[in-house]
Amino acid sequence: MDHFSKRNNTFTGTGIKGLLFLLLICLGCGGNQETPVIPTRGVELPVRVVPGFYSAAESYFSPDGQRLILNARLIEQESEYHVYTVRLDGTDIRRINSLGADACSYYFPDGERLIFTSTRDNPRLARGDFSDPANYPTGAELYTCRPNGSDLKRLTRNQLYEAEVSLSPDGQWVLFGRMTEGRMDLWRMRPDGTEEFQITNTRDLQEGGAFYMPDSRHIIFRAWDINDQGQQGMPMTIYTINHDGTDLKRITYEEGVNWSPHPSPDSVHFVFVKLLPPHNFEAYLMNMDTGQQTRLTYNDGFDAFPSFSPDGHTISFSSSRDQPEGSRRMAIYLMDIQNLL
Repeated sequence: MDHFSKRNNTFTGTGIKGLLFLLLICLGCGGNQETPVIPTRGVELPVRVVPGFYSAAESYFSPDGQRLILNARLIEQESEYHVYTVRLDGTDIRRINSLGADACSYYFPDGERLIFTSTRDNPRLARGDFSDPANYPTGAELYTCRPNGSDLKRLTRNQLYEAEVSLSPDGQWVLFGRMTEGRMDLWRMRPDGTEEFQITNTRDLQEGGAFYMPDSRHIIFRAWDINDQGQQGMPMTIYTINHDGTDLKRITYEEGVNWSPHPSPDSVHFVFVKLLPPHNFEAYLMNMDTGQQTRLTYNDGFDAFPSFSPDGHTISFSSSRDQPEGSRRMAIYLMDIQNLL
């Protein structure tokens, strides 16, 4: 769950700074076969905007498919992004937190609670940037609450960077990224904060943006090589791994940025983002069995953070399309893709 917006032909963090990913990397931990790609010429399927926000970043569906949880600025005067929930038509907007700065958020699979990242309790430590891995806010902690923001419970208390959080479909595990001494790894724990377990412990890979597959045992995520961090070009690759840390597999092989994956409920497909030349982020659908890729978005704006609805028929995604030039604003859009599956 990494944050970007568009400015002066580069991509900056949602309201802060960001990273521009440009070049090629060939990460290990896998074979080297080519991924078949459907030709990129085509017409975008119809989309509809989720109104009501000045600017909105990544979003994820509620278990009943009727709402989204997202990071947004409701009005221009709101300096930080915060967690909100909203109906798909843009009504019934609910602000979940009002302190600090918020990042990643997700619904519990029963819909009874939410989980999110915030610097709300560590303002002195939180002088970092959620989109800059060299400067992640060390005061970012994990919290859960009820859908109206009540019954807030803090899960982590270690003054490290913890974010990019999600839940296993069976509700048994919280999946998140943690940075320790400059190295980012995947971790899991119980929803009450107990039984922490480090899933990855790689020397060179910086892992994050992870989600459980429908079986609640396998995980899909993106990673980059730490040796490329800080360079203008910092490509990414998508992997899968068992949640006990075994069987790491690389699943994208083509050049450039392969980023922001989210799995379909059918256990076969996932959506993700690729960087096309010269500086165009677009959403794609990939079949994990065949490796076939289908381009979903066709727009010169920044299109990213795609995620599946519970029935697998719809995706939400963020886009800078239709925004004032140079405004760094984004909105959430919905696209029906069931005929592609």
